[in-house]
Amino acid sequence: MSYGDLFYLCGIALAVSAVVISFIGLRSKKFPGRAGPIVALWFVALIGATTTFSVLHAQDEEEAKASEFEKAGEEITEEEASPVEPEPETESAPKPKAAAEGPGDTLQLAASPTDIAFDTTELTSKPGEVTIDFDNPAALEHDVAIEQDGKELAATETITEGKASLSVDLAPGTYTFLCTVPGHAEAGMTGTLTVK
Repeated sequence: MSYGDLFYLCGIALAVSAVVISFIGLRSKKFPGRAGPIVALWFVALIGATTTFSVLHAQDEEEAKASEFEKAGEEITEEEASPVEPEPETESAPKPKAAAEGPGDTLQLAASPTDIAFDTTELTSKPGEVTIDFDNPAALEHDVAIEQDGKELAATETITEGKASLSVDLAPGTYTFLCTVPGHAEAGMTGTLTVK
């Protein structure tokens, strides 16, 4: 049995004894009488034992903590002393992109004045600097953005009843143009931009 267990047992015995002696003292007018010295000795012994086991339990806990700290320190020292192995590369090397050289093009794109839609879902351009001149005649706000593989490459500001444009260097490939206002692309305001 550990010192901690003995401390708790003595503490419980002390509390129970105090309650029992108090109860007896309230019921009996002659209590403690001749039993006074025995009762006092009992409480002195319980208080002494509880205090002693409390101190011994605290010492045990200090030793256990010191042992844990020492073990943790040894583990840290071992980790610092061991050579660091480079993590294996999980990503493949980036694919070289085709050059965006070429004359590019300027494309016209408009939003529908009455629907959540562009006036076309297909645009074509030569590689190079591609400019989209965007016209939104509607009071509903729209913009146009160009994405490839979910990554936004360029976007206009969100406008109502106005015009905006964007320019971006594009290599040959397939891109998506869309309105980034929440819910508009999902409603069909999207299309394909083919650069070739």
